[in-house]
Amino acid sequence: MKLITFKKEDKTGVAIFSENYIYPLPFSSMNELIDSGKSFEEIEKSILDKIPINEVEILAPIPQPKQDIICLGINYMAHAVESARYKKETFGGDRPYAVYFSKRVNEALPNNGFLSSYENMVDSLDYECELALIISKDCKNVKKENAFNYVFGYTIINDISARNLQTRHKQWYFGKSLDGFTPMGPVILTKDELKNPPILEIKSYVNGELRQNSNTNLLIFDIPHVIEELSSAMTLKAGTIISMGTPAGVGMGFVPPKFLKSGDVVDCYIEKIGTLRTYIK
Repeated sequence: MKLITFKKEDKTGVAIFSENYIYPLPFSSMNELIDSGKSFEEIEKSILDKIPINEVEILAPIPQPKQDIICLGINYMAHAVESARYKKETFGGDRPYAVYFSKRVNEALPNNGFLSSYENMVDSLDYECELALIISKDCKNVKKENAFNYVFGYTIINDISARNLQTRHKQWYFGKSLDGFTPMGPVILTKDELKNPPILEIKSYVNGELRQNSNTNLLIFDIPHVIEELSSAMTLKAGTIISMGTPAGVGMGFVPPKFLKSGDVVDCYIEKIGTLRTYIK
């Protein structure tokens, strides 16, 4: 099942998505749907209507997340190598611990959204295609073998980054959190549509040029590890979004770097979820 958030006549709702139609559900937001605790079967049985897709505006699946997004840094080995090269650091090939950081999202950018290039303050605008999971219910002290019982579904996040701000401030929060820096979508694919763990192709394109080309089975720290580690000391609330990191091929990984500029089009693709497109203005 693919779920979306949509707007029609200034009213926002949640719906099941198909190719030409959406099927509205009795929830005002995706967070309300998740908090309801309803099973996927119950959700499907609660369809209210059928609306042609061209009569609505599709928003990001969770336009206003409840909390900052939890992100993993350097969670593909090849990206760890290119990141160290860009920073002129020595990479020893060992990644014993996960790197976590948070990303503020005032409003997530939808598929086909327009992102400011921030030319007056950013000289190194970069893209990062990532698989993100959404937590289905509050979890604490969850073991790896039970981790997927707490996953609601998956979406795509383009973890837009201002490398100069990221470097200048010696931490990543500001350089990852400018307004519009979280394109999300195009849908949430519910977890029952995939096997555990999800093994999916992940790619990005800039102006049609293939930049990232990997698979989620190459994650250094997988979903069960992340949920177990985080929930061991902090409660993950229903609706929490965890973005699992990006593979090699981001702009800073090229020699010379290939950063984004006004007029570029970025496509982030993850198998079975779809393509998230962003226009740089």
